[in-house]
Amino acid sequence: MNHTFPARTGAGATTAIAAAIALLSAWLGGAGSALTDSAPYPAMAPIAQYRIDSQPDEIALARSAAPPSISDGAEVLTLGAAGYDTAVKGANGFVCIVERSWASGLDDPGFWNPKIRGPICFNASSARSVLPTYLQRTKWVLAGASNAEIVTRTKAEIAAGRIRPPEIGAMCFMMSKAGYLGDTAGHWHPHLMFFVPRDANGPSDWGANLPGSPVLAGGADLDPAAVYFVPVAKWSDGTTPGMGD
Repeated sequence: MNHTFPARTGAGATTAIAAAIALLSAWLGGAGSALTDSAPYPAMAPIAQYRIDSQPDEIALARSAAPPSISDGAEVLTLGAAGYDTAVKGANGFVCIVERSWASGLDDPGFWNPKIRGPICFNASSARSVLPTYLQRTKWVLAGASNAEIVTRTKAEIAAGRIRPPEIGAMCFMMSKAGYLGDTAGHWHPHLMFFVPRDANGPSDWGANLPGSPVLAGGADLDPAAVYFVPVAKWSDGTTPGMGD
């Protein structure tokens, strides 16, 4: 569930959650993650700073993660007082949400950045096997758990088999130009993410992080999943990223 995003670096990206971002740039070029921020966020901010003004606004932002042909039929979850709640029931197996900063790596300096807004649409496989880890972490956060406590609880969940490798076919869309993935990344670049169980070969099986390859490999985290990013040519609304995107 580590959706760390690479930073922009010229013609190519190199990080793990394009030439546009620290996530892509860090993973392709080792520049760091997309959720890596220039200023430290040592502790959680007041919860109000993580909220979106209205539920309709959050629903619209969540749906912007994928083209309307996908997101219009998706279930939408929005952040509530104790976790995410179902705001719109879906019909196509996809689930769209807006992730907050704690979706990033557990040691990411932007872990508590209250400005992070990551629209993301999970397909059915990732909604079953990847999304629940983030939803559980969100419940811990809203209940007041510290970063250290989240690390301890995550390790315990993995040891107990409640956090497991992703299902075959698990992927998601992150194609919203309205998101904010970090103080370095901005909205980064439209991309797809693929979640697979970790294996010994890792990125070499995907040809990831190699010169000229469009595939970027995500950073390490506790979760038993490897994450691969593939930039795409257009935002979810069909427009093309500009030179600064």
